[in-house]
Amino acid sequence: MRKRSTVTRTYVITGGTDGIGRAIADTYLDRGQEVVVVGRSAEKGEEWLDGARQRGAAARAHFIPAELSLLSETRAVIDHIRSSWARIDALVLGARHFRTTRLVTTDGFENTFAHFYLSRFVLSHGLADLLESADTPVILNIAGPGSEGEIYWDDLQLAREYDGQRALMQGGRLNDLLGVAFVDTRPRTKVRYALLNPGTVRTSFSGQYTPDVRAQVDIIRRSAQPVHEAVVPIVGLLDDPPAVPLSAFVRDVPLSPLGPGFAIEEARRLHLHTQRLLADRDNETLR
Repeated sequence: MRKRSTVTRTYVITGGTDGIGRAIADTYLDRGQEVVVVGRSAEKGEEWLDGARQRGAAARAHFIPAELSLLSETRAVIDHIRSSWARIDALVLGARHFRTTRLVTTDGFENTFAHFYLSRFVLSHGLADLLESADTPVILNIAGPGSEGEIYWDDLQLAREYDGQRALMQGGRLNDLLGVAFVDTRPRTKVRYALLNPGTVRTSFSGQYTPDVRAQVDIIRRSAQPVHEAVVPIVGLLDDPPAVPLSAFVRDVPLSPLGPGFAIEEARRLHLHTQRLLADRDNETLR
């Protein structure tokens, strides 16, 4: 397949059909850039494409449907992008899906672990070379750096004591370590890896909730910051990535990536563990 023109900057955004992701996608479409949105809902994807057509930006708007909790679909996204673009300038990792009850995917992974962490690992490393081809490439991982979530090293997929909030909190910590390991394993990279905690934002809160948890979420949404406010520092970060390889922010306030939550030893441990998980899964698939 012929590579697409890279005259404009290209932004790949997971979770781009809702909330923060959609606001980022619309911002860059309106600026004349090329935007690739990845999302689980074909209906929402078509709605976003229809909005792009109405704004005269259809040629620069692209939607890739994918269930990112599944390795095959995450890798299919990478293959699609690699066959269509010679480079990407920014990868925004924003897809998140809450589950009150534990679900194991057909790959054998706990859903939150697979969707919130594993897909971001695969996308970060799988698209790294396309990012390296850009002038000022950036990966923006919207996950929640600075949280006090615990990492359950002997039960990362929470088989024994699953709790939806615990899974999300741990996922935030795992993504912090993903950022640390990304720059550690790529010492010569020019990709800037930025971790961002946007605070509580009035989004759709995608997920599977029990009625009592949904009621709590509805209360939280009423006092959360609106999307149009939350997206301002995010766009600023994408427009002007930090000069350092790894950075972290809580909203627009810098957070040192040298604290205990970003320990290099833990990042290397998680990186090796993740590589083994993926290799084991691939070997099972080949049997």
